[in-house]
Amino acid sequence: MSIRFPRVLTAAALSAALLAGCGSAAADPTPEQTLPTDFDSLVELARGTTVTFYGWGGDDARNQFLQTTVADTLKEKYDITLEVVGMDIDAILAKLSGEKGAGQTTGTIDMIWINGENFYSCKENGLLYGPFTQDLPNFNAYVDQEDTETLTDFCYPIEGYEAPYAKAQLVLIRDSAATPEAPTSTEELLEFVQKYPGKVTYPAPPDFTGSAFVRNVVYDICGWEQFQDMEADKETLRAAVAPAMEYLRELNPYLWNGGETFPASSTQLTNLFADGEVLLDISYSPYSPAVNIEKGIYPDTAQAFLWDNGTIGNTNYIAIAYNAPNKAGAMVVINELLSPELQAAQYEAQKVLPVLDEEKLSAEEQALFDAVDIGEGTLPQDALLERRLPEMPAALVPLLEEIWTEEVVGQ
Repeated sequence: MSIRFPRVLTAAALSAALLAGCGSAAADPTPEQTLPTDFDSLVELARGTTVTFYGWGGDDARNQFLQTTVADTLKEKYDITLEVVGMDIDAILAKLSGEKGAGQTTGTIDMIWINGENFYSCKENGLLYGPFTQDLPNFNAYVDQEDTETLTDFCYPIEGYEAPYAKAQLVLIRDSAATPEAPTSTEELLEFVQKYPGKVTYPAPPDFTGSAFVRNVVYDICGWEQFQDMEADKETLRAAVAPAMEYLRELNPYLWNGGETFPASSTQLTNLFADGEVLLDISYSPYSPAVNIEKGIYPDTAQAFLWDNGTIGNTNYIAIAYNAPNKAGAMVVINELLSPELQAAQYEAQKVLPVLDEEKLSAEEQALFDAVDIGEGTLPQDALLERRLPEMPAALVPLLEEIWTEEVVGQ
């Protein structure tokens, strides 16, 4: 099963989640939230406590890693008990917003798995504690402080309110025994679907992977630079992406089900690919071929590939709730998750890209990552990062999904 990342809320869901919230921009910590900046003091505050980690709980590999490797490490080093709570990000947002509106200064959520528009909405509405990353030794020692994805999340300034956790990148997957072609551009994809009518499709946005695929089509046809500082105006965006929407309409007659319907989720698309009903799968988890080959879902001949102009990548992060009852414990846990040992263990166990800067690792630390077997059908990390494209601004994503629904579906 491929790794899923916190999804970007649709505009409607975002509005509902924030209805109970109050306030505007994220505020400085109140006096009761202020913590010592000395990390040793934070460790002493955290020792013997419980830290709750809220996030999507549907990934068995991630849950196993957190509840064994991470939990055991925290217990042994700091006597911290990690409690992993599975909850959709929509529900987490609604919970925090309700607590904020009710003036609840002490909640139940410590850490949150988050990125994209979810982070944007939380930070803008004062639902997060921070800044805190500057006080984490491992963040300072191992994370590239100038990297775009350290500074921004979907083009929105992070400013120390979340720490990187893992990286993702869009890949396409083919069965090399079923088709010799690997279409590496929108132009080649059009030729591919015309050669194999009914054998290609993509998940319907707002499915996370389907939405990312549409954004990648936009980038390949329209370029990506113009969107990085674009205002969130739907008609401006509509005009900018018009050539890409025309292209997607051109694809429709050649797609699975004649383009009249689309898979509702990336899981459905994977099932279609595994059954041989379609020739291409799409994943935001670059090592999903290895995971699915090992599980017997994919054939051994499955192979990931990229587009020549690159594919979109993003980072998912960990934030701390504004009213977290154990902020010190959360900071100690996040710092440990940024250690070379746990990043390498996560790379091995979950097959997700690490977030540490290789140039900041010692030879011994780098050896931990070099020893990881990334499995069959995958691309090496350097090949992925060489063709990694930045995400769109978070506010544009739901607008683009609306435009796709209006201009591509049924056209």
